[in-house]
Amino acid sequence: MATSASERLRRLLGLFSREDRVLIVINSDPDAMASAMALKRLLWRQVFSTTIAHVNVISRPDNLAMIRLVKLDLLPIHEVNVEEFTRFALLDSQPSHHEKFEEINFDVIIDHHPITGAKAPFVDIRPEYGATSTIMTRYLRTARIKPSAKLATALFYGIKTDTMNFERKAIMEDVNAFQFLFRHINVHMAQRIEYAEITLDFLKYYRIALERMRVRKGRIQVHIDQVSNPDICVSIADFFMKIHDIAWAVVSGIYQGRLIVIVRNDGIRKDAGKLLGESLGEMGAAGGHKSMARAEIPLKNLQGLVDYNDTKALSRWIIRKLDKRT
Repeated sequence: MATSASERLRRLLGLFSREDRVLIVINSDPDAMASAMALKRLLWRQVFSTTIAHVNVISRPDNLAMIRLVKLDLLPIHEVNVEEFTRFALLDSQPSHHEKFEEINFDVIIDHHPITGAKAPFVDIRPEYGATSTIMTRYLRTARIKPSAKLATALFYGIKTDTMNFERKAIMEDVNAFQFLFRHINVHMAQRIEYAEITLDFLKYYRIALERMRVRKGRIQVHIDQVSNPDICVSIADFFMKIHDIAWAVVSGIYQGRLIVIVRNDGIRKDAGKLLGESLGEMGAAGGHKSMARAEIPLKNLQGLVDYNDTKALSRWIIRKLDKRT
């Protein structure tokens, strides 16, 4: 028997008391940050305090813009003393998704990714949903809470990014939440977040990518070598997919001793996540969705396979590995 929205809300809030100090832990992206903001709002006046902590380095321009514009207060996990908190919540992730998550016994897990067997006193995982922000919007509506412009804008953008403007998996709940939030957002704030795609530091890598890129049969590929931020590869791959007649974009770089490979495609003929998983998964972490995927391989795992200090050799090796699966 399906659990009603009001019953879910009752069970969620029933876990907390006025004396609780709550730590919300996330792997920061727009959906996760917005969801954390929503839970903090739900717990307002329900608990003593709520703190949001992130396990990743926040460097994407849109993420930084979102934090600044919605005035989100959050801390790196290493600056937090976990022992000071009495309750723990994990949003838009599951414990197996990050080693730092596995160190905490969570009371609440709310997510929209595929179920991994996560256990906690309260678990709400809905893999059919396009965004965790959609789930959190339902909680707010059930609690009859009108979101502030900042919260609504964050949730709106969270749904927008995780569904890729509804080009990726989404259900009617995502559409309904999106429409509801639109009535409460600050449109100008949402635009400023969305348009913050690159920083000045990124521009030199765009020049390198344009000089080195190779185009063949609807695929564009480039290895940039050392990058100051792995999101540079993501930004360039997304940019390449805007070019007419390009069905695949493969952009790679080296960051902190790891080979980063970003793949984008049109989602029509092939599965990017499956491609990376099958071609590079044995050497590191690799996978993703049908139209977008990522691999991270420690350079030590490439010893004896390819000279990763030779930019051209590494670029050719990546394409050969992917070609075997296409």
